[in-house]
Amino acid sequence: MPLQPMTLTQKILAAHAVGLERPWVQAGDVLRIRVDWTIASELAWNGMDKTYAQLGRPKIHDANRFFLAVDHTVDPTTLVRDKKAQKLTELSRAFAREGGIRHFYDANETILHTKFYRDLVLPGDVVLGADSHTSSHGGLGAFAIGLGGADVTAAMVLGQSWIEVPEAIAIDYLGEPPFGLGGKDVILATLGQLGRNTVAMERTVEYRGAHVHGWSTDMRFTIANMTAEFGGLNGVFAADGVVADWIARRPADGIRDGARFFRADEDAPYVARYPIDLARLGPLLAVPFAPDNVVAVEKEVGRRLDGAFIGACTTTEEELVLGALVLEAALAGRTPVASDKRLVVPGDLSIQKNLREAGLWTIYERAGFTVDPPGCSMCLGVASRKAGRGEVWLSSQNRNFKNRMGEGSLAYLASAATVAASSVGMAVEDPRPLLARVDRSRYDRILGRDGRRRLPEVRISEPRVETAPAAAASAAQQASTRATLVGRVQRFGDSVDTDAIIPGEFCHLTAVEELGAKCFIFVKPDFGERARAGENIVVAGEGWGSGSSREQAVWALQGAGVRAVIAKSFAFIHKRNLVNEALPFLIVDDAGFYERATAGAEVSIDFSRSEVQVDGEVYRARGATPMIQALTRAGGLVPAILRHGGTVFSTLAEAGS
Repeated sequence: MPLQPMTLTQKILAAHAVGLERPWVQAGDVLRIRVDWTIASELAWNGMDKTYAQLGRPKIHDANRFFLAVDHTVDPTTLVRDKKAQKLTELSRAFAREGGIRHFYDANETILHTKFYRDLVLPGDVVLGADSHTSSHGGLGAFAIGLGGADVTAAMVLGQSWIEVPEAIAIDYLGEPPFGLGGKDVILATLGQLGRNTVAMERTVEYRGAHVHGWSTDMRFTIANMTAEFGGLNGVFAADGVVADWIARRPADGIRDGARFFRADEDAPYVARYPIDLARLGPLLAVPFAPDNVVAVEKEVGRRLDGAFIGACTTTEEELVLGALVLEAALAGRTPVASDKRLVVPGDLSIQKNLREAGLWTIYERAGFTVDPPGCSMCLGVASRKAGRGEVWLSSQNRNFKNRMGEGSLAYLASAATVAASSVGMAVEDPRPLLARVDRSRYDRILGRDGRRRLPEVRISEPRVETAPAAAASAAQQASTRATLVGRVQRFGDSVDTDAIIPGEFCHLTAVEELGAKCFIFVKPDFGERARAGENIVVAGEGWGSGSSREQAVWALQGAGVRAVIAKSFAFIHKRNLVNEALPFLIVDDAGFYERATAGAEVSIDFSRSEVQVDGEVYRARGATPMIQALTRAGGLVPAILRHGGTVFSTLAEAGS
């Protein structure tokens, strides 16, 4: 049987699939897959530990293939004073001891994605992370996706997971951006032109183009990182000589062997291709409150800033170096305006060391920046480093949702170079005049780049695919349980993110009742009261549950009394979390339903028929996939594992076939 053309993501998944019926995969296939790595932070482990305890704290599949970093809730002040941060940190430390975890990194050593990307992930790997920015690792040619903690815990224990093969789009970058305009400006341009939670929603995003193979691994990281903001399931670049060279120069304790260099076929089945012209790219900003609310820097020049932050996982070593060199140029003949609200945070101790040896931290300090040790810092606004109500901050992080940097804060997103240029006068400034004065040879030297070094040749391979005959499901397995739910509506619009459902500062909680009390606390404080009074069916627009992967968002909905969620579309991670926690959801496309399902309207849901009734009218919903139906019948992921053990995914796949 001849092979069918496949995308890069499909080839990686085919290489990891167990028991395929044919030697290729295609969009819509439900696969059982082997997982190379599971990764998490202390904030995610808090919820994962709850799942792990429910599973009976079994031996994990491979203690050398779980990566745990303490980075989200810690900074020098919080770690000393905040009992919540201390509890989360100690919980992770205790598990690292319990599980014999090799790759455990304590507070202020690294940011989760930075260390893992720089030292461990390989092209062709499958990586599941309890953080939406796990997409970062597609920059090195891995299939890397963020999932909720229950999914990641299950994969950590079993070494396997399941996935529905996504549709794929291709982003074709045309032209080469000018020097100093790197991954952040490229992905902001992509978001600005195509929009978040639109063409990429729940899809693979494969980044291509004639010049892409000359881009640094840092540049690719930033673009893949913000695929989460794009709405994609994952973002991926084809690994090449640049990637092979980076891997070859890893430290002695890094991983250098085992890379698989796949390529999408020439006629790969992309549902769409989108050209993005970078030849005339200029510095960009995303203004509140969405990362696709993108404008040219010229439109914001002069905007007063209360603070400037350079850091978070999306800000690579490359950007930190460039930011320092821009500041150095800016300080020639200028004195920074007085401010104690400039902060720069490296992603890893190795980066911190390199910039110190290059004298770059001195430049930041001369410009009025405080240099903190590695951590997520202000990006999440949950520790001591946060923006105040009404404060305007320019940040090189990846999200600018409402309250993201602190309750009532206003976050503008830009590259580190733009933040650095703007920080001197604490007003938005175009960095290009300063970039023109940067010594490029010094920039390359600090980053260890040598254009004369010959890149390694890579061997392009095809996936080795294991096939097995299909198993037939019994009539009893195929049967579904009829259930009807009646409730009243609470209405929401498009792109409601998990930061709104449950703000990050409450993610240390695990009891559903406590989380329910904080559900929509900043944007709809009476949500829980209304849900308990019978308005217990959420009706929303496109992209419900976008943003962070936090499963606490589902627990918060359950704790508030929500019995079902109906929307036009769901963010992939949040949808998986709904399935894992057995909170019913439906996708309804008909505009007539949303016209009738106003706030307070009574809605009747027939899950067995995938039908919703309101105002006497019946509307069809998209039916759940067989695997989702099987998990729902099982009562969620944990009950399914407790019942079926290591065969859970094969058993559920057979039950749903």
